[in-house]
Amino acid sequence: MLDELLGRASLKQRIDELEAETERLRKRYEAEAERRAEAATARQEVEERNNRLEDRIAQLEGELEQFEDDETALEVRRREQLRGARLEDVLDRLASFQTGPEGALTAVIDDEVPDTIRDDLADVLGERVALIDETAPCLCCIDDAGLLAVTLEPPITPDVDATWGDRFELEREWFLPTGRHAVALVRTDLFACGVYEGDERVDYRGFESDVKGSHSKGGFSQARFERIRDDQIDTHLERCREALAAYEPGGERAETPLVLVGQRGIVDTLVDESGLEPTATAAVDATGDPEPALADAVRSFWTTELQVL
Repeated sequence: MLDELLGRASLKQRIDELEAETERLRKRYEAEAERRAEAATARQEVEERNNRLEDRIAQLEGELEQFEDDETALEVRRREQLRGARLEDVLDRLASFQTGPEGALTAVIDDEVPDTIRDDLADVLGERVALIDETAPCLCCIDDAGLLAVTLEPPITPDVDATWGDRFELEREWFLPTGRHAVALVRTDLFACGVYEGDERVDYRGFESDVKGSHSKGGFSQARFERIRDDQIDTHLERCREALAAYEPGGERAETPLVLVGQRGIVDTLVDESGLEPTATAAVDATGDPEPALADAVRSFWTTELQVL
């Protein structure tokens, strides 16, 4: 009654109406902002897909043009991925090959065939010596009669000089898991490490970290999201470094050869920022939970590509 007498009732009613209208407009604004963000994300995805398709078209057109210009383009005669028993069988066959003194060449090719052996290989392979340059880095086994000419991409690249002998100089540990060693898999959100005796795992440790996935919005929200994600990745990498500290010089497992595989950027960061000196590193695509992902990574790492020239 007093509010009506003083004229405040109508003011309070008007305030309630304005607050309701404000809330309605706020919700409308938020919905519109969300719609625009989704539209921007969708447009960006379409543009990215269009760019990829245009790049692929350009690539295919270039390959077609090159093929039309050179119908005699060189190609390897056969390519095969080797692992396990099949790999052992191929290595046994190469090891059984014997010729006269200095008739079999075993050479590690880093970037391209070195000048010291290029002329010799050209005498045997002719223009097909260019296939070795395309395959590098690799290990090649070629006899001076051209009866056998293959390249191999072993998991562990040996540091040896080119050697001419009566047989090919190949070591099993370049291709196959031998003795006691460790394989560690690292991703932005996962770590898994197994210790092996040959191909049998005798120890294991693995964990996952809570790392945010992708973010579709822009502006300050995305920047804040990326800072949080970067901090989570840094924390995860610190856990990985602690888990691998035993393999650093002076660590309790320093004498155990370590193979470090996973996402290339993550692997490089761990090596650069720690005292690790791994026997080998490799980029592998291993998804899923830590233990099965490690099994996939080990299988992928211990695979050798054979190319018959």
